Amino acid sequence: MHSTNLLLEEPIRMVSILEPSKPNFFPAMTKIVGTLGPKSRSVEAISACLKAGMSVARFDFSWGDAAYHQETLENLKIAIKATKKLCAVMLDTVGPELQVVNKSEVTISLEENESVVLTPHKGQEASSKLLPINFSGLAKAVKPGATIFVGQYLFTGSETTSVWLEVSEVQGDDVVCVIKNSATLAGSLFTLHCSQIHIDMPTLSDEDKDVMKKWGAPNKIDFLFLSYTRHAEDVRQAREFLSKLGDLSQTLIFAKIENVEGLNHFDEILEEADGIILSRGNLGIDLPPEKVFLFQKSALHKCNMAGKPAVVTRVVDSMTDNLRPTRAEATDVANAVLDGSDAILLGAETLRGLYPVETISTVGRICAEAEKVFNQDLYFKRTVKYVGEPMTHLESIASSAVRAAIKVKASVIICFTSSGRAARLIAKYRPTMPVLSVVIPRLKTNQLKWSFTGAFEARQSLIVRGLFPMLADPRHPAESTSTTNESVLKVALDHGKASGVIKSHDRVVVCQKVGDSSVVKIIELDD
Repeated sequence: MHSTNLLLEEPIRMVSILEPSKPNFFPAMTKIVGTLGPKSRSVEAISACLKAGMSVARFDFSWGDAAYHQETLENLKIAIKATKKLCAVMLDTVGPELQVVNKSEVTISLEENESVVLTPHKGQEASSKLLPINFSGLAKAVKPGATIFVGQYLFTGSETTSVWLEVSEVQGDDVVCVIKNSATLAGSLFTLHCSQIHIDMPTLSDEDKDVMKKWGAPNKIDFLFLSYTRHAEDVRQAREFLSKLGDLSQTLIFAKIENVEGLNHFDEILEEADGIILSRGNLGIDLPPEKVFLFQKSALHKCNMAGKPAVVTRVVDSMTDNLRPTRAEATDVANAVLDGSDAILLGAETLRGLYPVETISTVGRICAEAEKVFNQDLYFKRTVKYVGEPMTHLESIASSAVRAAIKVKASVIICFTSSGRAARLIAKYRPTMPVLSVVIPRLKTNQLKWSFTGAFEARQSLIVRGLFPMLADPRHPAESTSTTNESVLKVALDHGKASGVIKSHDRVVVCQKVGDSSVVKIIELDD
């Protein structure tokens, strides 16, 4: 277990804890993914979320139709222009999600120790005695004694809005359950989760494919979050489908680990996916509570060593209805940062929560404080040891850039890149200073029209801890040996100065290609 990330060799003076934190241009190195919905879809609300620190906008297709999400996306585009804050777009699939269908939207009261029947006959009305579901194979998948959870906002921990069922018997296609706690279900749709049971439904449903084709492709989404990823083959199939949609061939696939099946195949999934989502809501039900932290620490370590972004969910649930997180939640956010997470994903807190902007701001401040005591020295040594020797050319350059930046106490690392790979490798070593990723667009053609690459690569770095992108002028190639290289560097330095991360007499480490060689250089700024 690798959990010694907190630097305690220099004990923190208690009085220093009360000192106000200095404001930074970048709220935190750790990124924040916000789910846009009823409480956060207006131009004003999205603009405020961007200013508070949201860098990735999540569109959750478990609810709402394409037209609704398109309207939200158009508002996001307006907010991006108004705030001049870059933001990536992420589509979250529904996947093999089991749901209870409540057509008439009546409030359903369930009493402890009573019985309720789960039936695949969706035409029937939902009641306290009968819950129609969207899956015909449940009776074959479960046995008496199996655990099932149902709720509209399942996994929040609130026992009044979600119900715990235990299967007592199977009658044909119907599953009879005993209610373990009294609860009230309200709304048109409730999620149903069967603990540690294989659900024979495709990971990428026909509905998901339709959304990706009709909504994802036209909008050129940056990320696809693949819900309920259970095998590496799930990722391969999703990638194959994306490759057929021309505009989505560059879209990165993040595998959501939501159940024990995905956990058991974690290593092969990590190898295939571009990133990992630790979906602690579903997973927290599939795993015993005392095992959740072990999975989090182990999974984050594996993602860090592989240099692939890891996102943690369900950290400040109470902020859905409250202005402040609980003490345990605040500690949980900090521990996610210390464990090595790249980003924090906010779901209900920004989707329907009363305080979406305040939640983003609060989480950002907690992340920033945790980053100050992150043991970068230990992390760096551990990562170098894990990579081993001989290192690849790029890996060597990246680690050298970080080592140099720390030795000379540089204020920022500037990396020139076309694909974004070099910048991501630098970020893998978790430097203590921001990494400005200067993405140099490349001109390409499909024989019918010319286009520039670069926008995808810039936005996709917005989920990587410590990485902050900017697009360079495409007339200045990254590999140039002429003075154009210096002019691009000047633009990057001016951006850093305007941002407040670079000041006079600061040292800056620059990583760039000169001809066929990769160069790391240290520059000291004049007045």
